Amino acid sequence: MTSYYVYYKLSPEQLPALRRGVHALFAAIEKECGVRGRWLRRRDDAATYMEVYDDVKDATAFEAVLEREGAKLGRIFGFGRKVERFISAETPA
Repeated sequence: MTSYYVYYKLSPEQLPALRRGVHALFAAIEKECGVRGRWLRRRDDAATYMEVYDDVKDATAFEAVLEREGAKLGRIFGFGRKVERFISAETPA
């Protein structure tokens, strides 16, 4: 299984609207992929946020939804989203 980490920076005035957008993104991903996201803010930088998605079983389906729904946030708020993918360190390379 794969875990996804999506991070980006935003301005403080974007936060209220972005919060609604992230909750809509989480709802779509959970409905279509059965994966519940978590939303984090960097402790020492109030402008840096991260979405975390753990235990993704169907990476192809998940990535399609993440791309489609995440692109909406990028267009609305004008920021790029950086996606990182991790697997268990116990998985042979």
